[in-house]
Amino acid sequence: MSKPKIAIVVGSTRAARFADVPTQWIARIAKSHADIDVEVVDLRDFPLPFFDEVASSAWAPSQNEVAKRWQKKVAEFDGFIFTAAEYNHGPTAVLKNAIDYAANEWNKKPAGFVGYGSVGGARAVEQLRLHAVELQMAPVKSAVHIAWGDFLAVRQGEKKLEELEHLNQAATALVNDVAWWAKVLKAARQADAVAEEVKAA
Repeated sequence: MSKPKIAIVVGSTRAARFADVPTQWIARIAKSHADIDVEVVDLRDFPLPFFDEVASSAWAPSQNEVAKRWQKKVAEFDGFIFTAAEYNHGPTAVLKNAIDYAANEWNKKPAGFVGYGSVGGARAVEQLRLHAVELQMAPVKSAVHIAWGDFLAVRQGEKKLEELEHLNQAATALVNDVAWWAKVLKAARQADAVAEEVKAA
Protein backbone atom coordinates (compact mmCIF):
# COMPACT_ATOMS: atom_id res chain seq x y z
CA MET A 1 0.00 0.00 0.00
CA SER A 2 1.33 3.43 -0.93
CA LYS A 3 1.83 6.06 1.74
CA PRO A 4 -1.30 8.05 2.65
CA LYS A 5 -1.46 11.48 1.05
CA ILE A 6 -2.35 14.31 3.42
CA ALA A 7 -3.61 17.74 2.38
CA ILE A 8 -2.91 20.80 4.47
CA VAL A 9 -5.83 23.04 3.54
CA VAL A 10 -5.28 26.79 3.90
CA GLY A 11 -8.58 27.89 5.42
CA SER A 12 -8.43 31.63 4.66
CA THR A 13 -8.14 33.58 1.43
CA ARG A 14 -7.86 37.16 2.71
CA ALA A 15 -5.03 39.27 1.29
CA ALA A 16 -3.86 40.02 4.85
CA ARG A 17 -4.28 36.47 6.13
CA PHE A 18 -2.08 35.00 8.87
CA ALA A 19 -2.78 31.50 7.55
CA ASP A 20 0.44 31.23 5.55
CA VAL A 21 2.52 31.23 8.75
CA PRO A 22 0.90 28.21 10.46
CA THR A 23 0.51 26.48 7.10
CA GLN A 24 4.23 26.59 6.34
CA TRP A 25 5.07 25.56 9.91
CA ILE A 26 2.72 22.56 10.10
CA ALA A 27 3.72 21.54 6.56
CA ARG A 28 7.39 21.34 7.58
CA ILE A 29 6.51 19.16 10.55
CA ALA A 30 4.19 16.94 8.52
CA LYS A 31 6.71 16.53 5.69
CA SER A 32 9.23 15.19 8.21
CA HIS A 33 6.88 12.29 9.00
CA ALA A 34 8.16 9.24 7.15
CA ASP A 35 4.77 7.54 6.75
CA ILE A 36 2.88 10.19 4.78
CA ASP A 37 3.12 12.38 1.71
CA VAL A 38 2.02 15.98 2.17
CA GLU A 39 0.68 18.70 -0.11
CA VAL A 40 -0.50 22.21 0.70
CA VAL A 41 -3.88 23.03 -0.87
CA ASP A 42 -4.71 26.73 -1.00
CA LEU A 43 -8.37 27.75 -1.32
CA ARG A 44 -7.18 30.78 -3.30
CA ASP A 45 -6.53 28.32 -6.13
CA PHE A 46 -10.17 27.22 -6.04
CA PRO A 47 -12.30 30.41 -6.24
CA LEU A 48 -15.60 28.74 -5.45
CA PRO A 49 -18.80 30.81 -5.53
CA PHE A 50 -21.07 30.63 -2.52
CA PHE A 51 -22.79 27.26 -2.72
CA ASP A 52 -25.34 27.47 -5.51
CA GLU A 53 -25.88 23.92 -6.76
CA VAL A 54 -29.25 22.18 -6.99
CA ALA A 55 -28.15 19.83 -4.19
CA SER A 56 -25.10 18.50 -2.41
CA SER A 57 -22.76 16.61 -4.71
CA ALA A 58 -23.68 13.56 -2.62
CA TRP A 59 -27.06 13.64 -4.42
CA ALA A 60 -26.48 15.45 -7.72
CA PRO A 61 -23.37 16.21 -9.78
CA SER A 62 -22.09 19.76 -9.40
CA GLN A 63 -22.32 21.98 -12.47
CA ASN A 64 -19.71 24.58 -11.55
CA GLU A 65 -16.33 23.83 -13.14
CA VAL A 66 -14.32 25.06 -10.14
CA ALA A 67 -16.45 22.86 -7.89
CA LYS A 68 -15.71 19.83 -10.06
CA ARG A 69 -12.00 20.62 -9.97
CA TRP A 70 -12.17 21.05 -6.18
CA GLN A 71 -13.95 17.70 -5.70
CA LYS A 72 -11.37 15.96 -7.85
CA LYS A 73 -8.61 17.52 -5.75
CA VAL A 74 -10.19 16.50 -2.45
CA ALA A 75 -10.58 12.94 -3.73
CA GLU A 76 -6.80 12.65 -4.16
CA PHE A 77 -6.17 12.70 -0.42
CA ASP A 78 -6.37 10.20 2.43
CA GLY A 79 -6.51 12.78 5.21
CA PHE A 80 -6.62 16.50 5.91
CA ILE A 81 -5.18 19.12 8.23
CA PHE A 82 -7.10 22.40 8.07
CA THR A 83 -5.79 25.77 9.22
CA ALA A 84 -8.73 27.43 10.95
CA ALA A 85 -8.97 31.12 11.68
CA GLU A 86 -11.75 32.09 14.08
CA TYR A 87 -14.20 34.78 12.97
CA ASN A 88 -17.00 35.66 15.41
CA HIS A 89 -16.72 32.33 17.28
CA GLY A 90 -16.74 30.27 14.07
CA PRO A 91 -14.67 29.20 11.06
CA THR A 92 -14.16 31.29 7.97
CA ALA A 93 -17.01 31.33 5.47
CA VAL A 94 -14.65 30.37 2.65
CA LEU A 95 -13.58 27.18 4.46
CA LYS A 96 -17.12 26.12 5.32
CA ASN A 97 -18.15 26.81 1.73
CA ALA A 98 -15.30 24.66 0.40
CA ILE A 99 -16.27 21.85 2.76
CA ASP A 100 -19.86 22.03 1.52
CA TYR A 101 -18.78 21.85 -2.12
CA ALA A 102 -17.55 18.27 -1.71
CA ALA A 103 -19.30 15.31 -0.10
CA ASN A 104 -18.31 11.69 -0.68
CA GLU A 105 -14.73 12.78 -1.30
CA TRP A 106 -14.38 13.50 2.45
CA ASN A 107 -15.84 10.20 3.66
CA LYS A 108 -13.88 7.86 5.94
CA LYS A 109 -10.78 10.06 6.08
CA PRO A 110 -9.20 11.76 9.13
CA ALA A 111 -9.38 15.48 9.79
CA GLY A 112 -7.09 17.52 12.00
CA PHE A 113 -7.05 21.23 12.80
CA VAL A 114 -4.62 24.06 13.46
CA GLY A 115 -6.67 26.84 15.03
CA TYR A 116 -5.63 30.40 15.72
CA GLY A 117 -7.16 33.61 16.96
CA SER A 118 -9.29 34.20 20.02
CA VAL A 119 -8.85 31.26 22.46
CA GLY A 120 -6.68 29.58 19.86
CA GLY A 121 -9.47 29.15 17.35
CA ALA A 122 -11.07 26.57 19.66
CA ARG A 123 -14.65 27.52 18.84
CA ALA A 124 -14.01 27.45 15.10
CA VAL A 125 -12.34 24.05 15.43
CA GLU A 126 -15.21 22.71 17.52
CA GLN A 127 -17.69 23.64 14.79
CA LEU A 128 -15.46 22.14 12.12
CA ARG A 129 -15.33 18.87 14.06
CA LEU A 130 -19.14 18.70 13.87
CA HIS A 131 -19.08 19.34 10.12
CA ALA A 132 -16.43 16.63 9.73
CA VAL A 133 -18.56 14.07 11.58
CA GLU A 134 -21.54 14.85 9.34
CA LEU A 135 -19.33 14.14 6.33
CA GLN A 136 -18.29 10.78 7.82
CA MET A 137 -14.78 11.99 8.49
CA ALA A 138 -12.78 10.99 11.55
CA PRO A 139 -11.73 14.17 13.40
CA VAL A 140 -8.72 13.40 15.58
CA LYS A 141 -8.49 14.40 19.22
CA SER A 142 -5.12 16.16 18.95
CA ALA A 143 -5.17 19.73 17.67
CA VAL A 144 -3.03 22.86 17.62
CA HIS A 145 -4.47 26.01 19.19
CA ILE A 146 -2.37 29.13 18.67
CA ALA A 147 -3.69 31.25 21.52
CA TRP A 148 -3.96 35.01 21.37
CA GLY A 149 -0.69 35.77 23.14
CA ASP A 150 1.29 33.44 20.89
CA PHE A 151 -0.59 34.69 17.84
CA LEU A 152 0.32 38.32 18.59
CA ALA A 153 3.95 37.46 19.37
CA VAL A 154 4.32 35.71 16.03
CA ARG A 155 2.32 38.28 14.07
CA GLN A 156 4.43 41.11 15.48
CA GLY A 157 7.67 39.28 14.71
CA GLU A 158 8.69 38.74 18.35
CA LYS A 159 8.59 34.94 18.04
CA LYS A 160 8.40 32.21 15.42
CA LEU A 161 6.04 29.28 15.79
CA GLU A 162 8.93 26.82 15.77
CA GLU A 163 10.33 28.58 18.86
CA LEU A 164 7.20 27.76 20.89
CA GLU A 165 7.82 24.26 22.19
CA HIS A 166 4.28 23.66 23.47
CA LEU A 167 3.00 24.29 19.95
CA ASN A 168 5.65 22.05 18.40
CA GLN A 169 4.58 19.25 20.72
CA ALA A 170 0.91 19.77 19.85
CA ALA A 171 1.73 19.81 16.13
CA THR A 172 3.72 16.57 16.35
CA ALA A 173 0.86 14.86 18.17
CA LEU A 174 -1.62 16.14 15.57
CA VAL A 175 0.44 14.90 12.62
CA ASN A 176 1.01 11.53 14.29
CA ASP A 177 -2.73 11.09 14.85
CA VAL A 178 -3.68 12.09 11.31
CA ALA A 179 -0.99 9.81 9.86
CA TRP A 180 -2.15 6.83 11.95
CA TRP A 181 -5.81 7.25 11.09
CA ALA A 182 -5.05 7.92 7.44
CA LYS A 183 -3.14 4.64 7.18
CA VAL A 184 -5.85 2.63 8.94
CA LEU A 185 -8.76 4.17 7.05
CA LYS A 186 -7.01 3.93 3.69
CA ALA A 187 -6.56 0.20 4.24
CA ALA A 188 -10.21 -0.13 5.24
CA ARG A 189 -11.43 1.79 2.19
CA GLN A 190 -9.29 -0.38 -0.05
CA ALA A 191 -10.67 -3.53 1.58
CA ASP A 192 -14.20 -2.24 1.00
CA ALA A 193 -13.40 -1.60 -2.67
CA VAL A 194 -12.06 -5.14 -3.11
CA ALA A 195 -15.13 -6.56 -1.39
CA GLU A 196 -17.40 -4.59 -3.75
CA GLU A 197 -15.49 -5.89 -6.76
CA VAL A 198 -15.86 -9.48 -5.54
CA LYS A 199 -19.53 -8.93 -4.86
CA ALA A 200 -20.08 -7.52 -8.36
CA ALA A 201 -18.17 -10.32 -10.07
